[in-house]
Amino acid sequence: MEHFIPFNKPYMTGQEVQYIKEAVEEGHLSGNGIFTQWCQQFLESRLKCNKVLLTNSCTAALEMSALLLNIKPGDEVIVPSFTFVSTALAFVRQGANIRFVDSEETTPNIDPLLIESQITHKTKALVVVHYAGVACQMKRIMEIAQKHNLFVIEDAAQAIDSYYQGKALGTIGHLSTFSFHETKNIQCGEGGFLAINEPLLAERAEIIWEKGTNRAKFFRGEIDKYNWVDTGSSFLPSDMQAAFLKAQLESIDTIQKQRIHISEKYEHLLNPLVLKKKIKTLHIAKDATNNGHIFYILCRDLEERTALISHLKEANIQAVFHYLGLHNSPFIKRSQTPQTESFYECSKYADTLLRLPLYYELKDQEVVRVAETILDFYE
Repeated sequence: MEHFIPFNKPYMTGQEVQYIKEAVEEGHLSGNGIFTQWCQQFLESRLKCNKVLLTNSCTAALEMSALLLNIKPGDEVIVPSFTFVSTALAFVRQGANIRFVDSEETTPNIDPLLIESQITHKTKALVVVHYAGVACQMKRIMEIAQKHNLFVIEDAAQAIDSYYQGKALGTIGHLSTFSFHETKNIQCGEGGFLAINEPLLAERAEIIWEKGTNRAKFFRGEIDKYNWVDTGSSFLPSDMQAAFLKAQLESIDTIQKQRIHISEKYEHLLNPLVLKKKIKTLHIAKDATNNGHIFYILCRDLEERTALISHLKEANIQAVFHYLGLHNSPFIKRSQTPQTESFYECSKYADTLLRLPLYYELKDQEVVRVAETILDFYE
């Protein structure tokens, strides 16, 4: 039996422990220290966005968004069904009713043609998810949002360093959320950030981030004492997490180059099956980019995918499926009015999408081995 190829393996650049040691020696271990500020400034410059606030997860950044937009009971928020639970949960916690939208035929992303059918006078915000780091149709989505006076939140958890029409994903909507979970391209175990692209929201975002206080202003010397001025919570990561993250961000170009190389190699090796219409691979529009976060294939049905997973497992290779449609989840069925739409595309991706191993240290010969195992299954 050949060695085991896992689905994911967190990558360490080699500088993480050194920077954590420096944070300890600095003596500022809680949030918003020198490493936090370095990471935020780096991301603001890299993305070309108005303001970045590090958080302890992408979920926390989504929860900040819900607070910042004053989501309240009775409000409606539009969310794609094919996504992680946090995309909807952050708004449900504020009392919102979720209106789910199906995926596109060509990608798991939200179908902009179906969004307007879910807009009512109660709709407050629209959340879009750039699945696999591949851009949603943001031009059309922003036009819809402007027409109906809606806030747009980009759930860019998977989309670090990916672009749409030359703009970084996460810089197009009013707010954007990112993840630094260990499964992501850039990681610090658990972590994330909120990007605030609407300048009018920036000052309040910082207050919500600091437990409803204006403490950040106090630390900058802008006021002589701080006070409780708004709602909020403890959303900051520790400066030791930010120290780890600094090592990752310094290597972002190297990491991205390797992950994209692996993705393109999969695409090349599996193309014979695509040409024979036995599988499909991720679709990337001409105005979008691939950031090498996920490489997936689409099988023809659930039974075929189940058999392929078993075939790969026998070859000591771990491949995994992904989301089940949130519209069909037990919690939503129990707590909200069911929708009558078919969600055909979402169900298709839930049944047929299979993610292949993709991580920085995955060797070319291992990519070949995964691809050849898949070719063997079909041929």
